[in-house]
Amino acid sequence: MNYFQTLKFGSHRLKSSNISTHILDSEILLSFVLNLPRENILINLDSNIRKSIFNNYKILISRRETKEPIAYIINKKEFWKNNFYINNDVLIPRPETEIIVEELLKSTNDKSSKKILEIGTGSGCIVISIIKERANFYATAIDISKKALNIAKINAKMHHLINKIKFINIDIDKIEDSKYDFIVSNPPYINKYDLRRLDKSIFSFEPHVALEAGIDGLREIRKIILKSKKLLKINGKLIFEIGNNQYIKIKKILNENGYYINKVIKVSSYPRVLITTKIN
Repeated sequence: MNYFQTLKFGSHRLKSSNISTHILDSEILLSFVLNLPRENILINLDSNIRKSIFNNYKILISRRETKEPIAYIINKKEFWKNNFYINNDVLIPRPETEIIVEELLKSTNDKSSKKILEIGTGSGCIVISIIKERANFYATAIDISKKALNIAKINAKMHHLINKIKFINIDIDKIEDSKYDFIVSNPPYINKYDLRRLDKSIFSFEPHVALEAGIDGLREIRKIILKSKKLLKINGKLIFEIGNNQYIKIKKILNENGYYINKVIKVSSYPRVLITTKIN
């Protein structure tokens, strides 16, 4: 069997399972098992594939047929400008979360020295992406999941930043008071009723602890806003992601706790990232 026949086999299987990205996914998985760039495969479609490699490919195709995300199958996801190791102990990094990195970098320069806290670091992709571009920043990253922190540490080592980020297994409620210039977070914000309505690729594979946030989806965001009030310096910035149809309620909480909303960034017409400043 050659590469062309293998891709045709994989694509057909995935299409039969209603995977809309069946062609791309079949190519990514073959690239992974062969350890070759996709481009090399597509220009060498007549090349033969060993039976053992094909058998491995079939196993990965079977996993994808169940709607398991590609990123978990190949243990890799690109975020900002880098690749990160991931597994199902952490959320898959998403493009809209890059807005947090972009906005923080816009408000600083590469010579500035700032103290940053990330709440719920997961894979570490946010804090690592920031520290890679801000050598003089000092960072702390917390998460309630020990397994998630282990993934974040793997990524910090991979990017040669393990000595520049302090990782702590702790809930935001219990962190000692300190004064930060920036606090960033992509917190859980799905309410418990909507959780089961999520696509199977999310509900069945991604960690619920990183998704679900109580009856109204605001449990963790409330905690972050209230705790950040104590942890931020005056004029320090809280930059975080929110869910659909949450902005009005979150705006009220921010206003009641002495925050100024600098900027609201929408994704697909919904407010998604808030840049706020603690003003008192």
